[in-house]
Amino acid sequence: MDINEYIEQHIEPEGDYLYRLWRATNVHLLHGRMASGHLQGRLLKMLVTMLRPVNILEVGTFSGYSAICLAEGLAEISADDAASGISRKVWTFEINDEQEDFTRPWIEGSPVADYIDFRIGDAITEAPRLGITFDMIFIDGDKRTYLETYQAVMPLLRSGGFIIADNTLWDGHVCDSSYERDPQTAGIRRFNDFVASDPRAETVILPLRDGLTLIRKKPTS
Repeated sequence: MDINEYIEQHIEPEGDYLYRLWRATNVHLLHGRMASGHLQGRLLKMLVTMLRPVNILEVGTFSGYSAICLAEGLAEISADDAASGISRKVWTFEINDEQEDFTRPWIEGSPVADYIDFRIGDAITEAPRLGITFDMIFIDGDKRTYLETYQAVMPLLRSGGFIIADNTLWDGHVCDSSYERDPQTAGIRRFNDFVASDPRAETVILPLRDGLTLIRKKPTS
């Protein structure tokens, strides 16, 4: 047993629906490992239950695994929402329209479908048109445009809100000189360098799977 198997045996179970989605993602889609998976999915749900966001923006839906995990967190904290009038939602954008035929049925068939608004389009241009202030943003789209995505969505995030960015260690390529000309590695490096020096942000990188960066937008004075 390796350490990842050990961890997965000692955290909240993945659940049958997510397990079947994970399997289908890896069978039917190229680069199936791009889906968040058991450990990261449980972390996303945990962060939602801790931070209690109303509106979440996800950039990069892929197969819908992470959107469902985020929505599970919303569902868990929504017991009193009917009385308070709060309506919580994950707004998730996938730029690849060829992904829709696979992803939409899995999202709409999930137990938390009512908490997810799935849209095909470029979040950089489309998310600002929603007119929504977000409490949490999960960035997991095109690595080449991570910095552009960050710059586009940071103004949409409330003061004190959180951005979670996936794949920010990129299999260690970010500190490997042999990947100097790789555009995806270059995109991640630009993002990491910019965020580390952004005066608006407090940042920590977790060495979880492929790297997960947690960013808090500093409260305005």
